[in-house]
Amino acid sequence: MDDDGFREGQPVWVIQDDGSTRAGVYVGGGENATWFGGAPLAYVVFPDTRSGAEVPIDRVTPRDATA
Repeated sequence: MDDDGFREGQPVWVIQDDGSTRAGVYVGGGENATWFGGAPLAYVVFPDTRSGAEVPIDRVTPRDATA
């Protein structure tokens, strides 16, 4: 597990700007953000589009792998 409590490959929900959720997979923590004084970040991949994103860790929550 990473310092933020997630493990690589873990299914997660990412809370979007409009409050909706999007299924993603946790890839790792964005350590550079806190190093430079920013909020902690997480790297996620979205299976529906096969794209990745760097998102604030407080917008990432675990999801049931069967969901």
